Parts: sequence; C-alpha cells; structure tokens
Amino acid sequence: MDSRSSSARELPERLWPCPRGPGAQGRNLLSSLAPGHTLARVIRPCYGPHGRQKLLVTARGDTVLTGYATAILGALELEHPAARLLRDAALGQAEHSGDGTAFVLLLAEALLAQAERLLLAGLPRAQLQEAYARATAETLALLPSLAIRSLGPLEDPFWVLYSVMNTHTLSQTEFLTALVAQACGAAQELDGSFHPERVGLCTLPGGHLEDSCLLPGLAVARKACGQVPMVMSGARVALFACTFGLANPNAPATARLSSPADLAKFRKGSEQLIHKQVGQLATADVNVAVVWGDVEAKALTQADKYGLMVIQVESRRQLVYLSEVLGTPVMPYLIPPLEPGRCQRVYTQELGEGLAVVFEWECGDTPALTLVLRGATTEGLRGAEQAAYHGIDAYRQLCQDPRLLPGAGATEMALATILSEKGTRSEGPDGPVFQAFAQALRSLPATLADNAGLPVSNVMAEMNAAHQAGDFLAGVGDEGIINVAQEEVWDTLIAKAQGLQAVADVAIQLATVDEIIVAKGSSTRQPDSNPKPTKAMERPPPLGKKVP
Repeated sequence: MDSRSSSARELPERLWPCPRGPGAQGRNLLSSLAPGHTLARVIRPCYGPHGRQKLLVTARGDTVLTGYATAILGALELEHPAARLLRDAALGQAEHSGDGTAFVLLLAEALLAQAERLLLAGLPRAQLQEAYARATAETLALLPSLAIRSLGPLEDPFWVLYSVMNTHTLSQTEFLTALVAQACGAAQELDGSFHPERVGLCTLPGGHLEDSCLLPGLAVARKACGQVPMVMSGARVALFACTFGLANPNAPATARLSSPADLAKFRKGSEQLIHKQVGQLATADVNVAVVWGDVEAKALTQADKYGLMVIQVESRRQLVYLSEVLGTPVMPYLIPPLEPGRCQRVYTQELGEGLAVVFEWECGDTPALTLVLRGATTEGLRGAEQAAYHGIDAYRQLCQDPRLLPGAGATEMALATILSEKGTRSEGPDGPVFQAFAQALRSLPATLADNAGLPVSNVMAEMNAAHQAGDFLAGVGDEGIINVAQEEVWDTLIAKAQGLQAVADVAIQLATVDEIIVAKGSSTRQPDSNPKPTKAMERPPPLGKKVP
C-alpha cells in the first residue's frame, strides 16, 4: 500500500485535531455545513427544559416571544437550499410526532460536522454514505433495547406528558399537564385508541392559567357574526374555507359600466347571486355556517333573514377539528355539503372575560372535549397552547406504542457509548464513522448541560463515566447528573425513532452534495458599468431593421 494513503484505522487519529495548513481555515468540503451551523446557532439555546426565549420579528412585522424551534424555523425566510432541507426535515418531525424539531436540527448539524472531518481525513463520499447508513440502522436497532419501561393501560401518563410539556411552558406546568392528561383520558375510546382531534383547544385572554377548564363539546374563541347568536336544537353545520359572499370579490377584473342603468343592473345581479347562494344553504337545512375567510355584509344580512348562524374562525386548524368531529367536509365554495354535520346545539358562552362558540352534543353522545386555556398575556397563552398540543401528541404516541426511553439526554449518551465501543472493534470505514456518529450524539446532552448553566466538561465526564460503568439511566438535571427513572423523565420510543430516521436521511443526503447550483438568474439588479447614463446600452432593434 502507498505510504501516502491512510487506512481506515488511521482516520480517527487524523480527525482530531482537523488538518491545518494554508487555506484550511474557512474551507468546507460540505457546502451544507455553513447553513447548518447558522441554523443550529439560532436553535441551540432553545433546546431542553432550560432553553431560552427569542424575540422573533416575523415577515409581517409582528414581534413574538417564543422558544419553540417549530415557530422560529417556520418564520424564517431561508434562501440557501441546504438550510431549507434541514428546516423541512425538522418541521416534518414536528408534523408527524408533535415534537423533536430542535433534536432533528441539532443532531443533523452535528452529523454534518463529523462528516466534514471524515472527508478531510480522506474518507470517500461513497463510503461515508454507506457507513452512515449502517450506523443509522445500528442505532435504530439498539433503541428498543433501551426502552426500560412500558406504560400500562391503567397507569397515569402524567410524568410522561410532563417530560414533554416541561420544555414548552414557563409556569404552572404540573397543572396544565394534569388537565391535558384528564382531557386525553376522557376522550380515549373503549378499545384503547385515541384520536387527537377529539380534544380541542380554545385560548381566551384574561384570568390565570389556573382558571382553565374542560368543556364538553367543541369551543372556538369567537362569537356569532350576525343577529343569530344560537341554535338551541337540531344544529346542522356546514364548513367553508372561502369568503361568505361572492365567490371571488377581489378578482382582477374590470366591470365595463357605461351608464347608471348598467351600474344598477350590476348591483342587482350581485344581490341576486348572494341571495341564491345563501338560499341554497337554507334549502339544504343548514342553520350554522362556519367560515374561514371574509364575511360580506350583504351575505350576512341574507343569512339573518334565513335564521342562519354565521361563525368566523381564525385558523384552518379549528376548521379541520370541526370537520373531523362533525363528520362533514370543508367546502371550498359557498355551496351546501351533501351531508351537513350534526350536533344538538350551538351557542355563544361567556367564559371569564372572553366569548366562545360552543358546539354541544347530548351528554352521552359527546364525541369531543375542549380544553379552555386562560392567560393574562398573549405570549403566556401561546406557550400554554403549544405545550398542550405537544402533550396531546405525546398521548397519541403512547397509545400507538407505550414503550418509554430514558430522557434528559440519557438515551443519546447510551447510544453514543455503545456505538463508540462498536467503532473501536470495527474494521474498515465503519470504525471512524461509528465513532463520529457517537460524537454527534454526545453533543445533545452537552447542549442540555450548557443551557442549564452547568460546567459542560465536568458534567459530560461524569455522565460518560456512569454510562461506561453500565448506568444508562444517568441524565442531565437541573444541578448535575440525575437518575432519570427516579426523576420520572421519559421520552417516547416512537418519537425518538422517527427523529433519528429523519436526521439520518437529511444528513446522508447533504453529505453527498459537493456543489449547489442555482439554475435561475439573480434577483439582485447589477449596477450599470457605463458611468455615462446617456451612453447606456439601448434595447437591440427588431430583426430585419437597421439602426440608422
């Protein structure tokens, strides 16, 4: 073998420290590493129960105080393609598992950093990709063996939900967790299945979080738009994701009106169309219309004449929840559905200082519950709402797979310990790659210790010694190392497995990219190189014509 080439066993010795030399600083073999570092630098302080908050200014100019990686990444307007891939992977984890956005982003960035070191050490990209895939498969195969507890069907899920929700709210976590556990337990089916849409959330400003309560039925924080405030019996509900009025009043069209008679005819035609649309709803026995869109005054007047209750909701999520519970589709146009949703009554109820519209069924037939959250500030309500959503998603995961993993970074450290030992015994590129994978996993408990204000080097040394001795329950606590089983800090197996798979997929994809090519012109206008405006380049003449 050529003495200048390095064997796979020599790679770890060459990785730390990284090669130094002219041009080595600031040069990345992975074009996706720099945007990964940038996103991780923004999200890392928000990771864990001691994560800090960000003052986020959205593109619309709104200022939001949040520590949620999902909200921060969703508001960023990213240009770099690799940054978009990382964000999509993290947000995809939040969409499917309800949590783990920061976990996916931080671990993916750490894996990319380790991939950069392996490439600088001379490992070919093809071998790196294959070895990363094998390390991922080994990690996912090890996860079930670390699940030391399984939540029974009659056990209280409080501490599992608390571990999830504790990272998403600033105060009264125990009260909110108990309320979410009560709501989920009441909405669970007799066969053990759970549908998260059966638990609705309604946020009302005013009061304190302790004033939150459970209501039978579904409630939305709105009030009726017109003169019909309630339907006390036989409510038939239609849902619309459109304007309650003309089909598209803002269409870019110009009405050509040449006389006052044309104007009167146009107005009369519009009124007849609105009258026909609302009349169709009344003919179909629809007496409640829930709208996600604008409500026109003329259409609302017609609805009052027909005794039609009109409710305008703020978000599409509320409309989807109502669709799931009522069993009726969301209509894109103002036409009656084939089968409207049915409930006993719909009415407006005053809850503290706010108003909510309640959809109620008979006591024995209530298919849903609403968790009404109260708070003195908008930011506090937003934090409580996000924490409740994460708790509901965690309960859904427990119904699918009740196995639990040690939390507080213990699972990541246990995986790192096992992979590191396998790496020292492995031949070929698997050795350094397994150790690099382990090093990336260790970055997560290190981040937890850093955000908790603990000495990272001391905590990691103590935690590593505990795991080397076989204590896989050692995790990062408020004041140092804790036993996660005694402190009841858990992660769900299904969410951790999905997060690791998402991390591996995006890291392997970006590790094989050597260049980013933008196949479109830059939107930035280039300055004119001709200093004389009168001598600027003119438009070329049409074909067949000569310039005089």
